[in-house]
Amino acid sequence: MNENQLSKRLHYVASYIKKGMKIADIGSDHAYLPCYAIKQGTASFAVAGEIAEGPFRSAKEQVEKVQLGHLIDVRKGDGLEVVEPKEVDCIVIAGMGGPLIAQILDSGKEKLDGVSRLVLQPNIGAEHIRHWLLENGWKLIDEQILEEDGKIYEVLAAERGFPSKPYNPGELLLGPFLLKKKNRVFEKKWLSELKVWQNILNSMDKSKGRPETEKKKQELLKKMAIVKEALK
Repeated sequence: MNENQLSKRLHYVASYIKKGMKIADIGSDHAYLPCYAIKQGTASFAVAGEIAEGPFRSAKEQVEKVQLGHLIDVRKGDGLEVVEPKEVDCIVIAGMGGPLIAQILDSGKEKLDGVSRLVLQPNIGAEHIRHWLLENGWKLIDEQILEEDGKIYEVLAAERGFPSKPYNPGELLLGPFLLKKKNRVFEKKWLSELKVWQNILNSMDKSKGRPETEKKKQELLKKMAIVKEALK
């Protein structure tokens, strides 16, 4: 196992694991992240969870290859089924859509007992995670946005507690920390989204008169206004 096997995206994810934590990596794929965290001395124990047989086998093979079977337990199961309450301090879910990550957390709420940190990396739809965190007593403590191989990713870290101030709609959509940092990747992402939304609006104009279309149009215009304001 070497650092080169860990993508830039997963390096960002790993940076939010606090030293000595017991982690569960849900949807671990080749278990590169748990192996890296253990090798670096960041994590003290890890569960690598996989639902599909192929990735489950790949994860087991990787853990055996680097001789970390005594510290990394590879388990097959759906979402948080693979962990027991109070077994780990930190849950990592990376490389899925925001709605699916929120669904996994919601379905496995009872498994979050004893967990003090969530590190979540949605490929799309990060606002779904922010909504879930806000509604379930988790305080967003930091966010990062990065580009790798032409794709843009967001990484969110949260701990138990409540935000010190209420989110406004712009912060839920764009991310309160990312909004403050407002770096090049952030601007690139949202300029691209604006173009996509404008194309959707143009196609909606062709089907005027339908109430559901008008509702979607207003929601889209509202989101576009938030983004344009942020990019000023």
